[in-house]
Amino acid sequence: MRIACYNVEWFTALFDRRGRILEDDAESGRYGVTRGAQLGALGIVFTALDADCIVIVEAPDNNTRRKTVLMLEAFAATCGLRQRRAVIGFANDTQQEIAALYDPEVLRLWHDPCEGSATAPRFDRSLKIDLDVDDRLDTVRFSKPPLEVQLEALTGPAAGRRLRLIGVHLKSKAPHGANDPASEVRLAIENRRKQLAQCLWLRRRVDDVLDAGESLIVLGDFNDGPGLDEYEALFGRSGLEIVLGTGGPPARQLHDPHARLPRGKTTALPASARFFIPEPPPGRFLSAMLDYIALSPDLCAHAPKWRIWHPFDDPGCYQVADLREALLQASDHFPVSVDLAL
Repeated sequence: MRIACYNVEWFTALFDRRGRILEDDAESGRYGVTRGAQLGALGIVFTALDADCIVIVEAPDNNTRRKTVLMLEAFAATCGLRQRRAVIGFANDTQQEIAALYDPEVLRLWHDPCEGSATAPRFDRSLKIDLDVDDRLDTVRFSKPPLEVQLEALTGPAAGRRLRLIGVHLKSKAPHGANDPASEVRLAIENRRKQLAQCLWLRRRVDDVLDAGESLIVLGDFNDGPGLDEYEALFGRSGLEIVLGTGGPPARQLHDPHARLPRGKTTALPASARFFIPEPPPGRFLSAMLDYIALSPDLCAHAPKWRIWHPFDDPGCYQVADLREALLQASDHFPVSVDLAL
């Protein structure tokens, strides 16, 4: 079984107001890439990925005129993908939904949100937590509520096996809107507090799932990782480490090998995203590891094989010119996947 996640930059811009695919020479949401070119590139990437289930971060917007599920299924039909069924959880108002495409011949998938508790409420609700240690509870909400689904295998030796997937797009820590150094620091710390609160909320849900004895995969864009910024020392650990349960009992930890900093100064860091920074001219590219697939301990016993579909770091991607170029045109993130021998 192959499970993947993929942050598709401005997927929503590839559809018109009524949800019809826009395959033309107009500019897409990606700088310098037309809508037709991005659609073609996405078709190549999804076909090569060949996953049984793909959690899509920044899926097309769901509203009164357009439906994410219908748009994703139309995209799958246009590209001839076997992952031809889609599911969405709680819609949001950011134009970036969290959804999943899957192969209905191989899997059954359905939205299965937990009603939650006072300490870990359902993801479309709010959490009361003291963010700044002032003895006053702050209200935390997910701008993009995680997608919680049940997955059931329909074929092969794993037929009937169920897993719980939680797809996430956690808050960015970038100080957007800062106009001077002081406001940049203030916004960066404020956003990190909110991001950590979301991670604590998510970790409480992870504990509930582990307590219930369920197999769990938490995957998506965490906008975080060990050693990613200078504020991590201020708060003690990264939000990702909180979700994984790093430092806790092994039976309570989730695992992704890319979530640990490699030892040795000469070891290259993994990356799942590549952003163009235009200033100062001629600009430069910034790479970061933001996308993860974390497995519960029981799934780690099934010979998992993780892969970052990076056009330059993965030899299989680099050696296929069409795929290499498609990965660069399709999004500013690259897919990540895990193969499980269930």
